[in-house]
Amino acid sequence: MIDRDIFEDLFVLEMANNHWGKLDRALKIVSEFSKLVRFNNVRAAIKVQFRDVDGFIHQDFRDRTDIRYVKKTLSTRLANEEFARLIKAIRESGCIPMATPFDERSVELCVELGVPIIKIASSDLNDWLLIEKIATTRKPCIVSTGGSSLKDLDDLVTFFGNRNIPLAINHCVSLYPSEDSELELNQIDFLKSRYPKLTIGFSTHEYHDWESSILIAYAKGARTFERHIDIDDNAIPVSPYCSLPEQVDTWFKAFLKAKEMCGAPGTQKRVPPRREVEYLDSLVRGVYARNDLPEGHILSDDDVYLAIPLQRGQLSCRELMRGEVLLQPVEKDKPVRIDDIDSPYAYIPSLKNLIYNRGLDPGAQDADLGSKTFAESRLKS
Repeated sequence: MIDRDIFEDLFVLEMANNHWGKLDRALKIVSEFSKLVRFNNVRAAIKVQFRDVDGFIHQDFRDRTDIRYVKKTLSTRLANEEFARLIKAIRESGCIPMATPFDERSVELCVELGVPIIKIASSDLNDWLLIEKIATTRKPCIVSTGGSSLKDLDDLVTFFGNRNIPLAINHCVSLYPSEDSELELNQIDFLKSRYPKLTIGFSTHEYHDWESSILIAYAKGARTFERHIDIDDNAIPVSPYCSLPEQVDTWFKAFLKAKEMCGAPGTQKRVPPRREVEYLDSLVRGVYARNDLPEGHILSDDDVYLAIPLQRGQLSCRELMRGEVLLQPVEKDKPVRIDDIDSPYAYIPSLKNLIYNRGLDPGAQDADLGSKTFAESRLKS
């Protein structure tokens, strides 16, 4: 049985290489964002990226500073010992340590440091040597779908499913940054339909808005969310696709608002609150006698009429059936009550109790009853 709960309502805060090879900066990022996580009472992982730099970059290209990816990888390098301190700090902050390994040696580092969740980057979705290495850890994985083909995604889902390894799929557009018109949020619908047994998420690189997309994504069923994070220390420029602490705070609050507004899971009928039921009961029509009706009379449509207010203990339009026999006389224009008739409802305690406790209390203005309800007086009689 695959455990999907590990991904449910999980935020992934992607530090990437925004530590810029400086452990102190990385620890400051952890400190600032973990405070936001605690303050907003959300569940979050802080994710780093692992590369075995000496093996990852071919030796003939290590001095090619004109290649942006090579230059940044070299300039943001951290030693394994520093990563160990960083992972420990993330864990101690109350967040979940998480990593994206970009090579096989980095997968081993995930195991050595006890990283509980592994991310597969969009660029590695069909890197089967790396994926097979990741699968040997049997750790839960999240994969982003940026730039992927449907076959690649189907193959990956089958691969993890056959090994019973938990997998979540993040809809992702790998444009840095992404414009609002490029977010393609309807892909969440597609992924949920195609992979109904998997948790579907949303990894975003937008930069205009920290509220709208998560409101939409949550309503569509996304349950794990990812953004790049950074801090502004006036020394290093912040990339436009990265989110600062105050922006992530807005993001978290938008999620909590979406969760509040969406309510119960879409897989089951919600249970209406008592306040809502009582309001609707006040609009339901009650059964009233059209004429004086004697004991033993068999009710027909011509004997009654329907009107508001519905009173406590009174039959409503929902329960009225033809052929019910009166157990006692009912005066003209008086309510026909559950205790006045021989009805199937009278023999089901839960239904009878519901009828006693809904609608207008006819004794509310009666000094003899005071605050005592009609239901209480009937049940005690």
